[in-house]
Amino acid sequence: MIYKALCVFVLAATFLVRADDEVISWRANIKLTWSQFKAAPKKNLSAVALAASGITFDYSVKETNSQIVSFDTKVEAHFYPDKSWIIKEEATDHILAHEQLHFDITELYVRKFRKQLFQLKVSNNLKTQLRELHYNINKDLAVAQNKYDQESDHSVHREFQTKWNTYVKEELDKLEVYKSKD
Repeated sequence: MIYKALCVFVLAATFLVRADDEVISWRANIKLTWSQFKAAPKKNLSAVALAASGITFDYSVKETNSQIVSFDTKVEAHFYPDKSWIIKEEATDHILAHEQLHFDITELYVRKFRKQLFQLKVSNNLKTQLRELHYNINKDLAVAQNKYDQESDHSVHREFQTKWNTYVKEELDKLEVYKSKD
């Protein structure tokens, strides 16, 4: 018997992602462009742009005689163009790089999640463990995204922006083995 669940978590906005929404999967050789920010801007906010990204996770569990014997997972970092927006008159390359790093942070937490999944042992408690890991990684991702925006003051504080650029690159490199495949 196979049990399958699909969960989607999206940062930076409170909205639902529909099955027919466009998604862009994170890849090392592909960077975001302003043309991919397709939603109407939210002008009542102080932000110039919003990059909606999140972790998609699905898993299947194989059971024999009511015992879990194996499992498969799929975890990806996604960017949602139809939920991402810019105020075009204020958009700069510096702000685009800030938004790209939000997406890169999502990939970082995907890699951390994959590492945790790789270390899981098959047990009858597996489904609960998978749900808990997914919940916790999303919580940690949200904390990191908020910390990044606070410390960099949404890209205004260039010294902290540079520190975050370096930190994320180093952390991605450490977890290279778990990167999203090109």
